[in-house]
Amino acid sequence: MTQETFKNTVFILRDEMFRFAKRFVMSSDEAEDVVQDLMIKFWQKKEELGQFGNLKSYALKSVRNECLNRLKHHDVKLGFADLQLHRSELYSMEVNNLKEQIIGFINQLPEKQKMVIHLKDVEEYEVSEISEMMEMEENAVRVNLMRARQKVKEQISQLMSYEQRQISR
Repeated sequence: MTQETFKNTVFILRDEMFRFAKRFVMSSDEAEDVVQDLMIKFWQKKEELGQFGNLKSYALKSVRNECLNRLKHHDVKLGFADLQLHRSELYSMEVNNLKEQIIGFINQLPEKQKMVIHLKDVEEYEVSEISEMMEMEENAVRVNLMRARQKVKEQISQLMSYEQRQISR
């Protein structure tokens, strides 16, 4: 694979890879590090990349795996409970509008549901593509998507109900 071919097939995925990584690590700097490290790995293995049918799917799987590895390493150092508490405290201080509330609801979902709803509703992938990326059956993707949307909808309803009570007082 030449440098030009690499640039036109792999390097063009960097922005999408960055957005996907940021959903996991919640930090722009860390997401940039993930993408940069993967680009270096891809370049080092550029001759082997041709054997993967869907390069975009392979790249996003690599992002997911790299992010999960980094999060596991981070969780071991800090302790999972402390990390979750810290994230929720920081997040609740920063939430000021409905969009941020919805993002918060999505981030509280289980990992699979969070990834599925992000890939479908934010990145606008088809169920079949998500199925391939996450190595899940298409029906499992649909079920996780339905459950994720239902949970977010319930939380939005509760938030609206609470705000409506506050306004009517």
